[in-house]
Amino acid sequence: MKNFFRLFLLSMVSIQLFSCTGHENIEKEMPVLYNQVGYITDAPKLLLVREEVNQVIIIDAQGNEVFSAIPEEPLFWDQSGDAVRKVDFSQLNVPGTYVVVLPETNENFEIRVKDQPFREITKAALKAFYFNRSGMAIEPQYGGRWARPAGHPDTIIYVHSSAADDNRPEGTIISSPLGWYDAGDYNKYIVNSGITTYTLLSALTHFTDYYKKLDVSIPESGSGVPDLLTETLYNLKWMLTMQDPYDGGVYHKLTTKNFEGMVMPHEATNDRFVVSKGTAATLNFAAFAAKAHRVLADYESHFPGLAEKCLQKAEKAWGWAMSNPNLPYVQPDDIFTGGYGDRNFSDEFFWTASELFLSTGKDEYLDVIIEKYSKPVVPSWNQVYALGFISLLNNYDELPEIIRNLGLKNDFIALVDELVGVSKTAPYGVSIQNFVWGSNSQVANEGMLKIKGYQLTGNRYYLYSALSDLDYILGRNATGYCFVTGFGYKRVMNIHHRPSEADDNEAPVPGFLAGGPNISVLTDCGPEVERSPYPAKSYVDLECSYSTNEIAINWNAPLVYLSGAIDALLTQN
Repeated sequence: MKNFFRLFLLSMVSIQLFSCTGHENIEKEMPVLYNQVGYITDAPKLLLVREEVNQVIIIDAQGNEVFSAIPEEPLFWDQSGDAVRKVDFSQLNVPGTYVVVLPETNENFEIRVKDQPFREITKAALKAFYFNRSGMAIEPQYGGRWARPAGHPDTIIYVHSSAADDNRPEGTIISSPLGWYDAGDYNKYIVNSGITTYTLLSALTHFTDYYKKLDVSIPESGSGVPDLLTETLYNLKWMLTMQDPYDGGVYHKLTTKNFEGMVMPHEATNDRFVVSKGTAATLNFAAFAAKAHRVLADYESHFPGLAEKCLQKAEKAWGWAMSNPNLPYVQPDDIFTGGYGDRNFSDEFFWTASELFLSTGKDEYLDVIIEKYSKPVVPSWNQVYALGFISLLNNYDELPEIIRNLGLKNDFIALVDELVGVSKTAPYGVSIQNFVWGSNSQVANEGMLKIKGYQLTGNRYYLYSALSDLDYILGRNATGYCFVTGFGYKRVMNIHHRPSEADDNEAPVPGFLAGGPNISVLTDCGPEVERSPYPAKSYVDLECSYSTNEIAINWNAPLVYLSGAIDALLTQN
């Protein structure tokens, strides 16, 4: 009987291995929810099964049973409208390919245990920025089947009436090349670029040795500059062109008047404009430029004068913001692209003052840090208190006592403790409780905070909770999707991303993090596409679903940080 069962399992393995080679999406509800990229050999391992599953067996490639368990009691989650049961298989610590078997259903799923399961996904997440470069052809030797002609050189950009003044009247032509397309569209936005650029530079400063070695095969690879920094500079150099050289204010965005159609970049040829200066854009600019100053100081021989240029521009932008401390972005009547509007600038002032103080030591910035201090929350493009905290805490020992006495470390760790506390008891093992637009980036940003908490305290529960966040993104979530294009068994195929939609490839550009489930908009695909009313399941893998399936640079950046940090801290490098 034992031999018969082993032969049965082997037959099931062959069926499963065959089915996993395809790229089709699996629309039925998966009975097993798991990290579809891989589990680290010597780290916690958790998968989830549906409420009705009562036994889980794991077998190796030879059909030997290596693990068996009765799942934990079902836990209901109001965000997903279902109950799941946890299966902790951390004891399985031998690298290999295994199959999870559910004897009651005759269903099985392949899992992998590896020493370095996240190296390739970190590379892909970073290289996604290269694929979204404006003004550059993606050559076959670097882009493979996703090669494409250059689009949007952006050397002829018109000053919109909302941005015009005596020095640059309406219709003035300026040049503003380089940069990344912001999301699924072809426009470029300073506010969203601010947090994105900061997050990538923070990844480099927090894990310098790791990212120095990470080769993602872009044209500049092998130059002696880390690929992460090279890629970030492609956008940073564009951002520097968005400052008005006369007064220091920064244009909010570079955009067409309407979103382009679903065409390739070189086919999108409508006029482009710089639109409106504002407090949010100018402070975001100053913050990232001050941060870049400190990073680039170590690469002066590669980029002579760029570090000092960044600091000069940052201080000039600060001066404009101090003179215009409450100028929100208001969408002009003839502009219909993304707004990124914000009306509360206390967090931007705190973050920017933190970066400028760390770069200059000037009391004027110290005073603003004290004045604008508030407890941090999970960062997003319009809520950046935590970014100032991260930078200050990364230099904590050098800070003056007056800053340390604000409660900087205690308040940050309190936020991390709250997040980790939720994840310990949550049915899906993650901290997220509120599903906003771009919910997957919220999960990644929560993971980033936990990583920083681990660095500050050495508390491995923080690190393991961040790993659990990555597991969620890679498939252990209520939808069952691995949310990073190009990866997973149940993979995302139809992101809202113009190059992916308009090219000749069935598969989307790899390495992009889909926005993820939410109920902010339920009708973007029309009434014929029904979405779950439960926020954690309200996702559809269709190009029309811009609310759940678009990509964005500020979503990919924390994925680069999280997956790279986990790879650096928990795997055998």
